[in-house]
Amino acid sequence: MNKHELRGGARYVGGKVEKAVGDVVDSRDWKVAGVTDQVAGGAEHLFGRAQSIAGDVVDATPSLIEHAREKVGDAADRSVDAARRGSDKARNHIRGNEATVFAIAAALGGYALGWLIHRRRG
Repeated sequence: MNKHELRGGARYVGGKVEKAVGDVVDSRDWKVAGVTDQVAGGAEHLFGRAQSIAGDVVDATPSLIEHAREKVGDAADRSVDAARRGSDKARNHIRGNEATVFAIAAALGGYALGWLIHRRRG
């Protein structure tokens, strides 16, 4: 609770008392002054409340940022590990099937050569 909340609350209560006294003595000036103080006190109290909430958000933000940074770092680490496992599997698969890899490379080379030859004719 900050000074605006306290001061606003006190002014609001004072305005209530002032309006009640104005009702008892039937004084329009006191009633108007009481309502004015109630509205001003309520506004100042809300301003103080907003300041307190903003302060709480500012205090919580560094820990939220650190938490998000940890989560992103963990996700990046998992992605790197998955990529390494995938590349290791691909490398191991190719090592066991060099003949297949050479056959695919020869087929691609033959297709490219055929495409170049037939493209020139057309």
